[in-house]
Amino acid sequence: MQVQKYASCTLNKCYSIAPLTLNGTARILVAAEKSDPCLLFDTEGKMEDVIWEAPGGTMSMVQVPDKNGWFLATHRFYSPDNSAEASIVLARPAEEGWKITKVKDLPFCHRFSVISRGGVHFLVACTLKSGCGYDDDWRFPGKIYVAKLPDDLENYNKDRQIEMEVLKDGLLKNHGFCVVNTPEGDCCLAGTENGIYRCVPPEKKDGDWQCECILDEPASDMVPCDLDGDGKDELVVIAPFHGDHLSVWHLDENGKYYRFWDCPFETPMAHAIWAYNIYGKNTAVIGYRKGRRDLLALTCEDGEIKVHVLDENCGPANVFLFEEEGKVKMVSANRETDEIGFYVFEPEA
Repeated sequence: MQVQKYASCTLNKCYSIAPLTLNGTARILVAAEKSDPCLLFDTEGKMEDVIWEAPGGTMSMVQVPDKNGWFLATHRFYSPDNSAEASIVLARPAEEGWKITKVKDLPFCHRFSVISRGGVHFLVACTLKSGCGYDDDWRFPGKIYVAKLPDDLENYNKDRQIEMEVLKDGLLKNHGFCVVNTPEGDCCLAGTENGIYRCVPPEKKDGDWQCECILDEPASDMVPCDLDGDGKDELVVIAPFHGDHLSVWHLDENGKYYRFWDCPFETPMAHAIWAYNIYGKNTAVIGYRKGRRDLLALTCEDGEIKVHVLDENCGPANVFLFEEEGKVKMVSANRETDEIGFYVFEPEA
């Protein structure tokens, strides 16, 4: 499995990536971890606009459903110990530039997204911790917050904010997050030192959320991916927090996960993770930010996990894969080299 880099752009400590549909056309957002810009690109890697110059600290971004170019983003999450002023903001196109308004103060908000079930949209947000008094202070575990996404987001601001309730608390190093699409609707996974939790929104109006631990093992990040093609998703897991261990967990006939594969080498500060079907082959893409700082792909061939090196010495923080005109492409926020890389996968002969 090989890729070719077809475009790149420099952005100091580039971190967060999200797709955006603007005026009916696919676009890519990339934002910085520190006090640096958020940029808008076309899918060919050409920068089209600067959404904001500062304050940065953007860990997550997601488009508002059914809204042209509207998206939500975190601001002012600068590090695990410097995020007490973190918030969620709404960005939307204006006559000149972009209008940015705060919709929720949420200290230490690291990851969030919008998920849907039964035609209802929900906001799910995870805080890495709930307080901090000194460097590397983990005395205050994080939480998972949920809310119905308001239909009139444009009317929310620093004075009238989205009300959210706590779905789960006591989650140490509440770092990993991914959205899972199912035939019944969306759910999401949260990766914590306590384990991996699946959060499912109500099936009916005014129903209850469900939250259960599906893997009682520490996880920094994770993604479901049916690598072996048996119709059941494996869990590809990075552990522990900002950890150096990569593993694959298989689902048994009783619905329990067991350890199926361990990476034979360390992946220091593994962070980027995504799953995608690349030319008919289910694949997990992983990037790590220390040591060799490689961008890897995992596939399953003849019942064995294979590791492919896609790029070297780039230090990805996050990746995003998409398909365009029959080609599978990827954007990688190569944080450790301050490079936004645009890649295309080469079809196998």
